Amino acid sequence: MKKKLSRRFLALFLTLVLLVPNLAFAIENDGAASEQAEAPVFKDVSVHDPSVIKTGDTYYVFGSHLAAAKTKDFMQWDEVANLVNPDNPLFENVVEELKETFDWAESDTLWAADVIELNGKFYMYYNACKGDSPRSAMGIAVADNIEGPYKDQGIFLKSGMWDEVSPDGTIYDARIHPNAVDPDVFFDKNGKLWMMYGSYSGGIFIMEMDPETGEPLPNQGYGKKLLGGNHSRIEGAYVQYSKETDYYYMYLSFGGLDSTGGYNMRVVRSENPDGPYYDAEGNDMINVKANPDLPIFDDASIEPYGVKLMGSHLFKREVGEAGTGIGTGYVSPGHNSVYYDEATDEQYLIFHTRFPEKGEMHQVRVHKMYMNEDGWPVVSPYRYAGESLERVEAADISGDYKFINHGKDISAEIKQSVLVTLNDDGTISGDVTGEWSLSGENEATLQVDGKTYKGVFVRQWDPTSEEYVLTFTALSNEGIAIWGSKTASQSDAEIVAAVKNDLSLGDTTNVISHLTLPTTGLRGTQITWQSSHPEIVSDDGKVTRPVGKESVTVTLTATITKGEMTDTKQFTVVVLPQKEGKLVAHYAFEDNLKDSTGNVTDGAVTGNRIDNTGGTSAFAEGKVGQAAVFDGASGIRLPDGLISSNKYTVSLWLNPQELNKYTTSFFGGSSNTKWISFLPMGHDGVANDTMLWSGEAWYDAGTGMKIPANEWSHIAFSVDNGSIKIYVNGEEKFAGENFPDVFTTENCVFALGVNYWDTPYKGLIDELLVYDAKVLTAEEIKAYYETGEIPAEAPGEETPGTETPGEETPGTDPPGEETPGTDPPGEETPGTETPGEETPGTETPGEETPGTETPGEETPGTEPPGEETPGTEPPGKETPGTEAPEDVTVEPVDNEKETTGEKLPDTATSTYNTLLIGAIVLIAGAIAFLIVRRKTTAE
Repeated sequence: MKKKLSRRFLALFLTLVLLVPNLAFAIENDGAASEQAEAPVFKDVSVHDPSVIKTGDTYYVFGSHLAAAKTKDFMQWDEVANLVNPDNPLFENVVEELKETFDWAESDTLWAADVIELNGKFYMYYNACKGDSPRSAMGIAVADNIEGPYKDQGIFLKSGMWDEVSPDGTIYDARIHPNAVDPDVFFDKNGKLWMMYGSYSGGIFIMEMDPETGEPLPNQGYGKKLLGGNHSRIEGAYVQYSKETDYYYMYLSFGGLDSTGGYNMRVVRSENPDGPYYDAEGNDMINVKANPDLPIFDDASIEPYGVKLMGSHLFKREVGEAGTGIGTGYVSPGHNSVYYDEATDEQYLIFHTRFPEKGEMHQVRVHKMYMNEDGWPVVSPYRYAGESLERVEAADISGDYKFINHGKDISAEIKQSVLVTLNDDGTISGDVTGEWSLSGENEATLQVDGKTYKGVFVRQWDPTSEEYVLTFTALSNEGIAIWGSKTASQSDAEIVAAVKNDLSLGDTTNVISHLTLPTTGLRGTQITWQSSHPEIVSDDGKVTRPVGKESVTVTLTATITKGEMTDTKQFTVVVLPQKEGKLVAHYAFEDNLKDSTGNVTDGAVTGNRIDNTGGTSAFAEGKVGQAAVFDGASGIRLPDGLISSNKYTVSLWLNPQELNKYTTSFFGGSSNTKWISFLPMGHDGVANDTMLWSGEAWYDAGTGMKIPANEWSHIAFSVDNGSIKIYVNGEEKFAGENFPDVFTTENCVFALGVNYWDTPYKGLIDELLVYDAKVLTAEEIKAYYETGEIPAEAPGEETPGTETPGEETPGTDPPGEETPGTDPPGEETPGTETPGEETPGTETPGEETPGTETPGEETPGTEPPGEETPGTEPPGKETPGTEAPEDVTVEPVDNEKETTGEKLPDTATSTYNTLLIGAIVLIAGAIAFLIVRRKTTAE
């Protein structure tokens, strides 16, 4: 009986021994799967300058242009309100209620708002600014419900009273006094209420507030200055107290907010809410300001200071890499707020950002933050997708990473990732060298090129590869942030196969411009090209279109090489013949919108934007016969593809009834960054002169004069492969080189009087002539102005090989994809912001517009683009009634897609743990078996 019992025990034990490793493996896999989880789902929204507040289980953000949105998880957002108009639900009629504010600020929109809960009600601190000067007003509106309606309680602070006494009793001076904008109202740890505010001009200030009324305590003037001055580009202050470190952290945005302004987020800290504030190097921020002896908005004076958390960057996707597109990154991220969850001790950074190759379109983004060993916040590299800090094993860390160093500069440069390797032995190799180490559960220390960075390792969702990856984020004592994102390990053979599979030239069935031929791919893969007809398409992609009427088919062969591995891939390219230069369209507007040449279709009436309907068509006495009447709310959409080369001439007669900055008379474009716009009245960068403007490289072609209102003026401009000339009334007014190639594609859109963002043209237009592949001479233009005789429609002197060198591949930018003209420079411009899309010509001249920064001290009404100016913000500053086409968006994660990520790889550590468990059970079982057997024998 006892022998049977011993045998049964042995059998049971052996069964358990066999099962334990499998159970451990199952538990391990289940844990990995739980870490992996399902792909996150995002729903995005556009709120510029988002300020966060939580009520109940919902987070709200309020921002510029009376925009607001809400979320329960920081991932899926819903719009609550947008645009300053009578229909905005936050007020019963904001236009009427805040009339005093708009009148003082000479503006029709609002800037960054802040909402705080006081005494059971919600207090909105609103503000409006003229923009081209710091003439601003700030007030309070109160509501019982966070979503309104809010009731105005009046203005409590003003700025910009030129040559008048300011609240501190001295004559207002914008170099030392604040601009009354961008409020942040907060309680300190002792229950005192404060308001921090200011932007450019005299710097950032703080005032103590009355918690009963929400207004400033008396006799403070403008309050206490904390940093900035002399028009240094520092704004968007937001304060968050940390129980973990017992510091007050002031978050700031340095630089200009448009896509070329170098906007970036920084942080400084203090033991007291009203300072003094210091950066990581111990610099007292009260001394940080622009050099008055240098040109206005001198960024060089301020860029060494503050802890830079994030600037423009791109985790670059290479040919052959998982995912699609160019990668994941931001352009000019900034004007943030912070939410600290006291229950979990977790922090969230909420900000707006633009995106690489997406112009001025902006959206809200949220990233988690963690305190590093030195008590400074480090920002996770990717947007928040529900992650939290977890234990990281050293064995999981080694591998290849995309690496970004954010530096300390303020520039339009997008910091692109490079490849580094964190080796098993704790060294770092690749584009940077050094050492790495892990302490605690996830604390990271990296020595990179002689500098020490401290932060954390954290698993995050990579939106490009659509999988969870290990990342690191760390800061140096100099206040510089570095990020890393782990990439998959692949053999040379796998890399070559991936590059071959991914390599594409787009639509090559109707080529008319140069091709962009990739020469590198994943992990430094080399790609070389060979053409079957190099006289038509060269080995480096230059296209020489054939003469005649026949297309030529060319075979391009790509040879892909990585190490000892190589493969080839072929592409068939059909190059269209060079067309003859001619007059392609003549719209005489003789009581109709017909083209008299018969080459193209008729024009069509639009509403107040190029892509909407509604508008009216009318005609009146013109320069020659009848002319088209533009009522300031309508435009004319011209046929797509009107111009499809880099040689063209446009001629038209203008009689503007009103002159408004950024209002277009003739508009055309091929993408959201490639467009031209002829402005009867230009922006501040050309002293508001008549100009031709381009959204590619921000080309300002100012004529040095202003055409008059209520008079006829003849305008002609020509582009000849980058050489540009503008004529007014037969006289050359501008000549320049390197004008962007905008139209070398067959899918460009064109319009008269409207674009996607700005105030429509009001006045008359007559006798529109459009020449494609033909450039009129100065003599022909002069003769036409004097005689009215249309220049000959004979073919131009086009010769093979004169097509614009460009990098655009036909078929890669169809209409409805990225929309022309969404990218002009500028600071936030009241009254011109497209809902969700930043609008050209609407951003404050506070953002550096090419050629707009002139040295000298500020004079009333002439403040350079340092203050957000109404009507001056690029496409992307949300402009009432200026909604850009729906297709112009950042490519978001597919909201309908719910895929499950792959399991995280098994590690050496986890395998060791599994074997160890099995060994322990085996030994314990053996001992027990021996004890039982011995006892049995003894009995």
